[in-house]
Amino acid sequence: MDTDNSGPARWERLSERRQLQTRVFDVMGATCRHPGRGTEREFVVIRAPDWVNVVAVTVEGKIVLVRQFRFGIDGFSLELPGGMLEAGEDPVAAGVRELREETGYSGGAAQLLGSVHPNPAIQSNRCHFVLVEGAVRAHATEWDADEEIAVSVRPVAEVLGLARSGEIVHGLVLNALMLFEPYWRARGDDANGTPS
Repeated sequence: MDTDNSGPARWERLSERRQLQTRVFDVMGATCRHPGRGTEREFVVIRAPDWVNVVAVTVEGKIVLVRQFRFGIDGFSLELPGGMLEAGEDPVAAGVRELREETGYSGGAAQLLGSVHPNPAIQSNRCHFVLVEGAVRAHATEWDADEEIAVSVRPVAEVLGLARSGEIVHGLVLNALMLFEPYWRARGDDANGTPS
């Protein structure tokens, strides 16, 4: 929370109106007033459900990845499994569910690595990062009607290398791997991603 009075001012939100409603998010017009200048402006805010991305590590020390076509970039993207939270759903439970549905993998211990605001300039939601350890393929996939996913597993070191080389381009996946790497190294796992 900002308490420093010498910094930027906190605008007062006066009202909101829906400009557009879609299947995955609403576009809102938020009318706000600057406390010092008294000026009022309407700003665009995207209201979307929270999201989750899952770093699933297999019993062999490999990360479960998904590759799928993404309409925003009109191309393929190598990513971590993930998706939208249902209303009121716990992020860890959502991560476990999305992992199972997209990849057929499930695991033992699951925990929250952290959360971020994907783009606080225009979005109100958060993306949560869940770590699932001891992942094994134990279920049939349950894809949505338009999903087609190629599932693969790769050593931790290779996945971190793909993130650094620019082969993984999804910003939220990079956030998840950034939070995961120090956790993995602190466990004493070797450079190839094999538990010591």
